[in-house]
Amino acid sequence: MERINNNFTSIQQLTDTYLNQDKKSVDKFNTKPTVSFEEILKQKSEVADTNTELKFSKHATKRLQDRNISLSAEQNARLENGVEKANEKGIKDSLVLVDSLAFIVNVPNKTVVTTIDQNEASEKIFTNIDGAVII
Repeated sequence: MERINNNFTSIQQLTDTYLNQDKKSVDKFNTKPTVSFEEILKQKSEVADTNTELKFSKHATKRLQDRNISLSAEQNARLENGVEKANEKGIKDSLVLVDSLAFIVNVPNKTVVTTIDQNEASEKIFTNIDGAVII
């Protein structure tokens, strides 16, 4: 434990020295600067905001292969746009329709859970979603 020097003439000097340190003050061993929780949270959320790439689950990837479905770059961009719109509306699990393709997307994780060609669907019923986006 660090010993307090007795050369202080007022409580204010003691407070200024030991309590009112800058957010990026140096730790007691002077080895590295400390960073506030708020600054770390801000850095992490900035990284998360820049990570907008849509992912496909193993199941969705298998469905694409099994059904011989391939996405063009333009369709993929529209799908990502639809996911962003769903996110803006607070949708958690969304049906995103792009041309004749239907995608079930977990919006917070930006992950396509499954996909189907609407023309091949025997029943046009989608469950466990809380919103739909038609692009």
